[in-house]
Amino acid sequence: MRISIITVCYNRVFTIEKAIQSVLTQNYHNIEYIIVDGNSTDGTKAIIETYQDRISQYISEPDQGMYDAINKGLQLATGDVIGLMHSDDEFYDAHAISKIVASFEQDSKTEGVYGDGIYVSNDSEERLIRNRIGGAFSLEKVKSGWLPLHPTVYLSKSVINKHGLYNLDFKIASDTEFLLRYLYKYKIKMSYIDSYIVKMRMGGMSTNAKRALEVLQEDYKIYKYHGLAAFRVVFQKKTIALKQYLKIKNEN
Repeated sequence: MRISIITVCYNRVFTIEKAIQSVLTQNYHNIEYIIVDGNSTDGTKAIIETYQDRISQYISEPDQGMYDAINKGLQLATGDVIGLMHSDDEFYDAHAISKIVASFEQDSKTEGVYGDGIYVSNDSEERLIRNRIGGAFSLEKVKSGWLPLHPTVYLSKSVINKHGLYNLDFKIASDTEFLLRYLYKYKIKMSYIDSYIVKMRMGGMSTNAKRALEVLQEDYKIYKYHGLAAFRVVFQKKTIALKQYLKIKNEN
């Protein structure tokens, strides 16, 4: 089974190398690694190019934002299964992809898998900020504001070809629309991996506090777009996140 991993980036000179290394040190070796850079100007490209002989496909050109870049990567991908490694993040350990492959091989009807992840502080201490335990999949959970942690989600190429790319009408929360479309609208068969897959840094592309209100507003539009009770579901989604954050804070 060939796994395509896509990293998109723009001016991530301080984090891109850890993301790359976490992919290249996986103990599963049938990996197609694709990097889509938005024409960085801060030295990111120079770091990427030092690993170019180990990167399957690499392009650097202006884009219309993160989701446009992801779509470019999806269109380049040739693997049986496709997932993302954000440029601010890294795999939890060297066995993450092996676990994903094992989950797909366990059930031939599986169209997607997901696992657990952690958020850590964006400093050398990497303090645990939030623990994201996915738990078994349930459509009722999705209707109540739960979604699997986006960077832990790996989908078969065939299901992506069938149900489409990221919707560029949504600029900062298109991953929510993407997951809702696949899980709620098309009800693809998902399997849960009871294991940590990724380590995410606070303040990165998907955890920047400055964008929280904008994400909230776009989430509302997305849930309404999919015919759900948007106000209630968004409130429940944010309540889930707050409980996870407070649980770790109280433990510390």
